[in-house]
Amino acid sequence: MPKKLLLLPPLSASAAFRLPRPRPAARLAMNAARTGYRVFSANSTAACTELAKRITERLGAELGKSAVYQETNGETRVEIKESVRGQDIFIIQTIPRDVNTAVMELLIMAYALKTACARNIIGVIPYFPYSKQSKMRKRGSIVCKLLASMLAKAGLTHIITMDLHQKEIQGFFSFPVDNLRASPFLLQYIQEEIPNYRNAVIVAKSPDAAKRAQSYAERLRLGLAVIHGEAQCTELDMDDGRHSPPMVRNATVHPGLELPLMMAKEKPPITVVGDVGGRIAIIVDDIIDDVESFVAAAEILKERGAYKIYVMATHGILSAEAPRLIEESSIDEVVVTNTVPHEVQKLQCPKIKTVDISLILSEAIRRIHNGESMSYLFRNITVDD
Repeated sequence: MPKKLLLLPPLSASAAFRLPRPRPAARLAMNAARTGYRVFSANSTAACTELAKRITERLGAELGKSAVYQETNGETRVEIKESVRGQDIFIIQTIPRDVNTAVMELLIMAYALKTACARNIIGVIPYFPYSKQSKMRKRGSIVCKLLASMLAKAGLTHIITMDLHQKEIQGFFSFPVDNLRASPFLLQYIQEEIPNYRNAVIVAKSPDAAKRAQSYAERLRLGLAVIHGEAQCTELDMDDGRHSPPMVRNATVHPGLELPLMMAKEKPPITVVGDVGGRIAIIVDDIIDDVESFVAAAEILKERGAYKIYVMATHGILSAEAPRLIEESSIDEVVVTNTVPHEVQKLQCPKIKTVDISLILSEAIRRIHNGESMSYLFRNITVDD
């Protein structure tokens, strides 16, 4: 007698390939690995890892294990020494004097983490390089936009930066950008470290910096002064190539196409708009690099009666002969944050002081990883700040 075949109901496609459910302990371990985060430094030199160490200490985390070095032929090599699969990775990159090497280190590390299956790659770049090249000049290019495209291509999904030179730079990116502000730390320094700051006046060394200076003056309830005149050379006065090709005098032009001739600019004699006599002058700006304009502003303020002069800036690049020029100038103190390493310059000039901003960067990292709102870090921040 033939045996009867037992027919089972057909399995659905999802059931046929369903994996066995992991045990609770294993499931928790998988979730921990998937939602973890690591902090890496894209530069292995001691000066550049200082900020990264401060941030990880505040977070209670360890710095990720990696090796970043230069080959004998000058090529940059990056090696990730631990697993980053499924994790949020934060790359801290401070920009030393060798800007191009720092950019390549960041790009190569981001791409290495991308190929290692990191879930999100967030660049923590306190001073964004090439930010001054965000406008078309002559027959050049907008290098800042090129760098934004390269970072996206390398695998970055988010950027934390501080006091972009132009806020419109955020529009160059195809992913979120958090542009934090250093002004709360600098304002706190003024209140706590400058004696008799109530007798101070906030100074903009050019009309372009007037909005930033006005923001400081309104928050400290102080007066405002603006330096204006022929000693200043602003970016807006530079040739941007719109007169190219050169005009030909003897060219035949249709009478209906004649345009009114733009009058050439002529700057007035240098003047200080505002009273600084018998007061402390505090010059504020976002970047202090070539200090000639700051030194010239300090000389004018001294002539107008200011008895003490401070310079406050977020990014202290202080390149070339900046420390020597500051030491020999009428400037009493230069206060910058540690977005850019400048320990060597501080040894050359004791007038340079540093304000630590690792607190706000570590809090931004924590909030982004936990999916919390960033609005707390932008309290009372306006568009002009």
